[in-house]
Amino acid sequence: MFILKEDIEIAGFLTATLAWGQRTTIIRNATRLTGMMPGGPHAFITGHQPADRERFLHFVHRTFNGLDCAWFLEALQHIYNQHGGMEQVFTAGYRAEGTVFGALKKFREKLFTAGPAGRTSRHVPDVTANSAAKRLNMFLRWMVRHDHRGVDFGLWKDIPPSALMIPLDVHSGNTARKLGLLRRKQNDWKAVEELTAKLREFDRDDPVKYDYALFGLGVFEKFG
Repeated sequence: MFILKEDIEIAGFLTATLAWGQRTTIIRNATRLTGMMPGGPHAFITGHQPADRERFLHFVHRTFNGLDCAWFLEALQHIYNQHGGMEQVFTAGYRAEGTVFGALKKFREKLFTAGPAGRTSRHVPDVTANSAAKRLNMFLRWMVRHDHRGVDFGLWKDIPPSALMIPLDVHSGNTARKLGLLRRKQNDWKAVEELTAKLREFDRDDPVKYDYALFGLGVFEKFG
């Protein structure tokens, strides 16, 4: 749908933000959201005026409402116009601490410098509070890992696939426990670290490639 790197990463981030519920609904709403941005996501994000966000106030996806959407657009504009874009922010966080934990922490910090978020803050996971950050880890997988199949784009080159963390949810967590790969009962950041460490024993260079199998077994085969 998009060719420009920045268009893909913005569309990917917004899609990941909406990624809970039925797959068809997620795709439909994400497509509708990016379609509301004239000229493409990057051109709109960097150049829009506050009044341009008013038409997004009617956007709803489950508990993500129009006010949440408007704040995200404003925050992304701040990220691109003041901090060089998402890739630069995530990469700076990774380089500072040498971990994806650091990248996720830095991104949240910079995102909230755009202004008060209120209730919208619950839509931005906080790894320092032990959140599993499933959707952000999935977004990073799309941006960093390249699978040659059009799922993981591999657009960002300064965070290695070996550093990625598993996008842990109830399905992949239950499957991992069933297979003896995860002992922790909660699906939180500590569980993400435990499971990713175990997956690195199988492939230290590309541990999150097993996300497909864990998620698929949990959802489609009801393995978990």
